Amino acid sequence: MSEAKYRQIARIIEQRMDTGEYPAESKLPTHRQLADELETTPVTVSKAYQLLTDNGRVYSHVGRGTFVCASNSLSDVIHPTDEGKDYNLSILQPCLHYNLNAISQAFQVATRSLPLDMIGYTEHSGHEKHRATGVKWAKHYGLEGGQSHNTLLVDGAQHGLSLLINALTKPGDTIAVETMTYPGIMAIAGLAERQVVGIPMDDQGVTGQGLTQVIEQHQPKLVVIVPSHQNPTGVTMPLERRKQIANIIAKHQVWLLEDDIYGFLHQEPISAITNFVPERGFHITSLSKAISPALRCGFIKIPESQIAHIEAHIRTNIWLSAPINYAAATVMIESGEAFSLAEQQREIASQRQTIARELLPQALTSHDGFHIWLPLPEHWNQERFVMEAKNRGVLVSSGGYFNAPNSTNHHIRLSLMSVATDEGLRQALVILADLLAQPMTTVFPF
Repeated sequence: MSEAKYRQIARIIEQRMDTGEYPAESKLPTHRQLADELETTPVTVSKAYQLLTDNGRVYSHVGRGTFVCASNSLSDVIHPTDEGKDYNLSILQPCLHYNLNAISQAFQVATRSLPLDMIGYTEHSGHEKHRATGVKWAKHYGLEGGQSHNTLLVDGAQHGLSLLINALTKPGDTIAVETMTYPGIMAIAGLAERQVVGIPMDDQGVTGQGLTQVIEQHQPKLVVIVPSHQNPTGVTMPLERRKQIANIIAKHQVWLLEDDIYGFLHQEPISAITNFVPERGFHITSLSKAISPALRCGFIKIPESQIAHIEAHIRTNIWLSAPINYAAATVMIESGEAFSLAEQQREIASQRQTIARELLPQALTSHDGFHIWLPLPEHWNQERFVMEAKNRGVLVSSGGYFNAPNSTNHHIRLSLMSVATDEGLRQALVILADLLAQPMTTVFPF
């Protein structure tokens, strides 16, 4: 067989992976089985499998077979917004046009007369007045004990997650995450060569029993939890569960990384888990979801014992976060406008959750969350549904991207906020509702 033949077979296999016939982590047919189906030889199939291995699409276990790699690329989960093209339900961000004027005015005020220290280096991890602003922001939404000396500035929550994972663990260490988790955490862990284990969840978030079992069995150095409007399930952890999780963290003396970027969406503040275990908890929040992801303003409250250690990592990593961005954020927070904008986003989210419940009643929704977690009918494969939705002009995220190791789901995550108007969202959800009712068809060019 010619080289062109095995490359052609590799393309066929990739096509099947992309359409979901061969889903992530599934076992591919044996060389003989696929050779018989495609009327070729096992040697040719072996060469095709090797090409796919070299390209990072499959991996092999001796004696077990060849398996489809799970994608950990954030670009596969989140598609950048391209105004005028598609209904983009893949990205969790605020309805930005409501915030645009306020952000523009804040930058004008902040940069009207810049002091010298705003355009030079600073010895600490951000200017004291900007750290004090972060304290005010986080306190408003339920964090206690924040002060300017234990609140450090980072370039958004994603940078904070990466910074803390690298500072608190080393290659080969285990990190515990929710069984369905934000893919950005998985991407960080993969690049940093950390092992990941999933913590069982119920309709109130991570379970105490599940966390205890994971800690005792796997001995993770770090536990990562999103307690409010969890991505992707939308679950919010109630107060008593938060206290239970804090007690387990304290008992076992592991580090807690609390990613609380959606805390502003509660009608009334809920105490952070970190409040109950301040000596072991790192609390992250940011302005990305409430104001704008482009500001890259994130705040981390650090246990007293770790302040110098994390400051050193920030200086080594980026030296300091951009003071001008924080100057604009400080203008909005100090004036109270940032809190008004956040409340407006919460109200928009609540209205859009109502639309979602009307058109997709089977979805798992929350009262004020930015997204919904949509179960698929049994006849639909996740990747195939994503592809067919895209063909109809709607971009969505497959639930498979949110699985921690050894976890599965049969869902799609839909953002409700990235489409500019309620009517646009309604049109996108009508398209998806119609698609859900259709049979899944599979047509291959061979």
